[in-house]
Amino acid sequence: MTTTELVQEIRSYCVANADAERLQKSQHYFKEEFIGYGLTAPQVHGKVKEMLKRGDFDLPTVLEAAPILMKNGMYEEISMALLLIDGLWKQFTPATFQSIGSWFSFSIHNWAHADTLGMFLLPRFLDKKILEMIDFSPWLGSPYKFQRRCVPVTLIKHIKKTKQVMPSILFVEKLMLDPEREVHQGIGWFLREAWKISPSEVEPFLEKWKNTAPRLIVQYACEKMTAENKLRFRRKK
Repeated sequence: MTTTELVQEIRSYCVANADAERLQKSQHYFKEEFIGYGLTAPQVHGKVKEMLKRGDFDLPTVLEAAPILMKNGMYEEISMALLLIDGLWKQFTPATFQSIGSWFSFSIHNWAHADTLGMFLLPRFLDKKILEMIDFSPWLGSPYKFQRRCVPVTLIKHIKKTKQVMPSILFVEKLMLDPEREVHQGIGWFLREAWKISPSEVEPFLEKWKNTAPRLIVQYACEKMTAENKLRFRRKK
């Protein structure tokens, strides 16, 4: 299958299954402008599964198609590109990571696509030892907020596997003063998961930052604590 044929198949499927009413309802989940077709998640995942099972394309073909789909801005087209790439993870190389990093300059403009990357595609690079955590360093200073958000979200799976939280916490510490709410949510989520693994290491870190970090980070990080324990991390007035 050629790149053009892949793009056409995805777009034709999306058009055939479009639902304007469902599209309008989907807007409620996004602060950013939302454009798409109104497909359900099972429709998107089902089509991706069917295409992967057929197996008449490789990773380079999807990587070439992805920017074409992304520049169109349609939610489901981008989602399907990301899920197809994830399904071809056995073909990942360091060059695949560089391709993904280039997308933020023109796409990945919402939390859902950023978290698809952070929860599925990007942890593969660490899990399969294609890359090391240090390779994400440039992303921490990215001008694109969703690229910065991807780093702590990616490390959630990493710490769950390694059970070593402090190296990852120290790696993302510079994001504790990030100006963007979406990054606050991402790092707060990461710290909450780190706390579940090692409260004794995360709590001193939260003590250090409770008066200077954005409140949303601490709020997310403390979400699973008892009410009494949460009081320890309340910001001093």
